[in-house]
Amino acid sequence: MQMPAASPEIFQQLGSLTRQLHDTLNMLGVLPGLKNTVDDLPDARSRLTYIAEKTGAAAEKVLTLVDKAKADQEHIADETRKLAAMITADPVKAVASGAVFNFVQDVEKTTHQVDSHLTDIMMAQDFHDLTGQVVAKVVRLANDLEGQLVKLLVQAAPPDQAQKVEAMLTHNHEELNGPVVNPEGRTDVVANQSEVDDLLASLGF
Repeated sequence: MQMPAASPEIFQQLGSLTRQLHDTLNMLGVLPGLKNTVDDLPDARSRLTYIAEKTGAAAEKVLTLVDKAKADQEHIADETRKLAAMITADPVKAVASGAVFNFVQDVEKTTHQVDSHLTDIMMAQDFHDLTGQVVAKVVRLANDLEGQLVKLLVQAAPPDQAQKVEAMLTHNHEELNGPVVNPEGRTDVVANQSEVDDLLASLGF
C-alpha cells in the first residue's frame, strides 16, 4: 500500500532535519565510525543466522542419534530378558540351540553401533568452534556500535550536563588508568557496562 505524499512543507522540514543531523555527525567526527559499524549490521544478522542454522542442525542430529542409541539399548535389554528366561527354563537347551552364542554376537554388534552413535554425537559438537568465532565477531560489533553511540551521546550532551558527564568519566578513568589527559581525543570514553549505565543515568536516560 502506497503512503500518501507528504506536503511540500513537511518534505522540506524532513530534508532539513536529515541534512542537519548528517552535518552534525560529520562535524563531530562520529559519522565515519558509526557508518562503518552500521554497515556491518547486515553481516552480523547473517552471522547470527549462520549460528542458528549450525546449532539447530547439530541439535537435530544429536536427538536423532540419541533415539538410535536408545533403540539399540532397548533391543539388548529385550534380548537379555529372553535369554534369561531360556536359561532359567532349560540351560542345556539354551546353550545347545545356539541362543547364548547368538546373544553374544548380537551384543557385540549392538555395542559397536552404540559406540558409533556416541562418536557421531561428539563430532556433532564441532559447530562450537565455528560458532564461537562468529559470536566473538558479533560481540565486537555490538561493542563497537555501543562505543560509537556513547561517544556521540557524550559529545552531544547539553552544556548543563556536559561538565557532570566529563567529571564522571574523568573520575572513573583516574581510578582505572590515572588522569585523562585528553578526554576529547579518546574513543574509549567508557571502560565497561557499569560506566555506560552511569553515563546514561546521568543524562536522564
